[in-house]
Amino acid sequence: MTTAAVPLSKRPPASGFDIGPALRALVLLAGGTLSLLAIIALARSFSGVAPDHSHMRDLAILIHVGSVVPAIPLGAYLLLARKGGARHKRLGKIWLALMVTTACAAIFIKTSGSFSPIHIFIPMTLFASYKVISSARKGDFRSHRIHILSLYLGALMIPGIVAFAVPGRMMNVLLLW
Repeated sequence: MTTAAVPLSKRPPASGFDIGPALRALVLLAGGTLSLLAIIALARSFSGVAPDHSHMRDLAILIHVGSVVPAIPLGAYLLLARKGGARHKRLGKIWLALMVTTACAAIFIKTSGSFSPIHIFIPMTLFASYKVISSARKGDFRSHRIHILSLYLGALMIPGIVAFAVPGRMMNVLLLW
């Protein structure tokens, strides 16, 4: 009987780590760096050191930032920790909820009243989230791993880097000005 034929609830938890050392280093570096930058930026904002940014009162942006900031370290933890146990599944569901919340909030964030190129990550995030769930339920853990990595590195890290690197964006202003 193949693994895919065994119901998900009856499968033994996967053991070990499912990404190689180079990807583990990339996740640790990217996730750790963006987590640290987010903490510094938010600490500067809450302490009054950073200048006020016009978007800080926009509900969609507050929801977006409030869901994406914890998704960064949680996603890194899930990629770096052992897989398959009850904790992995529970935290994975929380992480996916944060990612979907982040994407849905981003729909309402518009530059000058219209969408910008970074909005391409919204459908990417929603589609990858669906594929993450679908592949896990089917027991296709190879595809699950690929979709998780694309979601974390592609739909979370790339926009995160843009948020800190592009002058005038809220996280850039909170961190550097």
